[in-house]
Amino acid sequence: MLMYDWSSRASKKRLVQQETPLNVTPVAAAPAPAPAFLASAPASENAGRFNTLAAAASEIESVGQLKRVKLWENCITGLHQQFNNVREVRDALRKYSIAQGFTVKFKKNDSMRVSVKCSVDGCPWRIFASRLSTTHLFRIKRLNEIHTCGAGTGTDSHPRASKKVVEGIVKEKLHDSPNVKPKEIANQIQQEFGIELRYSQVRRWMEAATEEIQGSYREAYNQLPWLCEKIVETNPGTAVSLNTREDLGFHRLFVAFHASLHGFQSGCRPLLFLDTMSLQSKYQSELLTAAAVDGNYGIFPVAFAIVDVVNGDNWHWFLVQLKSALPTLQPITFVADRQMALGQSISVVFENSYHAYCLRYLAEELKRDLKGPCIHEIIGVIVGHLYDAAYAPTLDAFRKCIESIKSISPEAYEWILQSEPVHWANSFFEGARYNHITSGIAESFYSWLNELTALPVTKIIDTIRHKLMELIYNRKVDSDQWITRLTPSVEDKLQKEILKAQSLQVMFSPSNTFEVQDFLGAVNVVNIDAWDCSCREWQLNGFPCSHAVAVLQHIGRDVYDYCSKFYTTEAYRLTYSESIKPVPTVDKPAPQELSEVQVLPSPLRRISGSPKKRRIRSRGVVKRPLHCSRCKGEGHNKVSCNVAY
Repeated sequence: MLMYDWSSRASKKRLVQQETPLNVTPVAAAPAPAPAFLASAPASENAGRFNTLAAAASEIESVGQLKRVKLWENCITGLHQQFNNVREVRDALRKYSIAQGFTVKFKKNDSMRVSVKCSVDGCPWRIFASRLSTTHLFRIKRLNEIHTCGAGTGTDSHPRASKKVVEGIVKEKLHDSPNVKPKEIANQIQQEFGIELRYSQVRRWMEAATEEIQGSYREAYNQLPWLCEKIVETNPGTAVSLNTREDLGFHRLFVAFHASLHGFQSGCRPLLFLDTMSLQSKYQSELLTAAAVDGNYGIFPVAFAIVDVVNGDNWHWFLVQLKSALPTLQPITFVADRQMALGQSISVVFENSYHAYCLRYLAEELKRDLKGPCIHEIIGVIVGHLYDAAYAPTLDAFRKCIESIKSISPEAYEWILQSEPVHWANSFFEGARYNHITSGIAESFYSWLNELTALPVTKIIDTIRHKLMELIYNRKVDSDQWITRLTPSVEDKLQKEILKAQSLQVMFSPSNTFEVQDFLGAVNVVNIDAWDCSCREWQLNGFPCSHAVAVLQHIGRDVYDYCSKFYTTEAYRLTYSESIKPVPTVDKPAPQELSEVQVLPSPLRRISGSPKKRRIRSRGVVKRPLHCSRCKGEGHNKVSCNVAY
């Protein structure tokens, strides 16, 4: 097992070795992505091999297809035309032949030269292109544009599309819309070209194209040590830790940027939300997140980790890394799912801190555990009362809510009493969570991960960094325009309390404790020195409630002096005072410079569902030969046929 720890406070990287020594060496860079419009092709194909363009014949029916094919007529413009590489030559020839309605035969097709003729015997149409010396550029050296087979004269109304051309179309669409779904691409190709493609075909081509554009998923893991070093080098103060298993398989990676750590400690409430999210990847990978809220109720990501599996050990490790990055003695309130085995780890790693259960996950547990007839008809009402009980500021209000639940379902009532309300109900909770009762606040920032196709692990990390960089910059710019003492969101909330305070009556008191009566005659007690009101809204929210506002105005004090410092514009600007720096990749090692494997991928993600069973044939039974109903060939069936219509 190997553990790499980069701590910028020490201004250098630490390598903790537990087995055999291993030096951190630069790893190979991902190969540069090819142009999106290129279809993949082998480096060399045997001379005389036919490029069977009739593999996916279809009649052009839509206007959209005609426009696209019309553009392909200009793929070959004439003698001395230049191309960036050999793949661009091949792609241009295939598209040009589709637009002109003929098939081509490759006589020479390697990394140095491409020689093509019309597949019709006796037709003089030919093209020869070769590579310019010392470059990857290709140029058409010889060209005979004359067809005697009728191509390009409109006599052939059925242009043909090869498998490679269709694959290139898929890549083009993926490049234009990275978040497009396989089914959407298949439907578009069907509408534009009349070509029917199976979902599995499109998905396979999309995976290959994504890996070509983004880089190898496997190589990305081996690039992690280099990326971690580069992040710390460009962002001093950032905490990074990378662990592998004994077989060098990826185990877990922790990242907390200096700008996030500084912002949390300088301007955010001591409140962290812990959550997890599955990453779209062919390898086992999950995302652990720790996020805060700024003074304007916006999400502020503090740290994240990518792990191979979500369990108690990885969560404990995550908290240890977070504690090391946040050396503070101030108690922190954590909002998290009670089922994530975090209770004991939080109390051990962060002493004197608090664990608030996420009510959303608690409600899901309640739904799963409740049994009985017609439970689905009343579960919504029970969950509604559960939320009311969580928000209830006083013990009396909490009791009224759960009594309502008891009248509906005694079973649900008993379940709630056993669910430790001290960890989720406002009337019992001892920590300061500022009326936040769910942990999913980070979903709004990380939701893009579920909207994208699978990305290499290095791309995931760099995209998170880029989005954090944008978020910090944009909010810093926005806050420079603010002129209020409090952030806009809190200013609006306070003004509403000031408006409600106009109808309240304050009973004079020589001490700092006052009685406040509303128009119904209800009385609340306000203690100015303790920042306390019997309604408990002041304590829960961090800014004066209407009762406190009435008292403060009555005795001539400034209401803003009694708001939490975390709600001030000054604190907000401190939160976003540090920026995340770009991470250059110009010095990323080339693949041939890779000397050894340092990090291997985590195990492949297991496909959900029961494993497929393979039937074992009895001895002596002769297998019936396969016949394809599509191309009428033998040895395969329609599903495995390479001919696409």
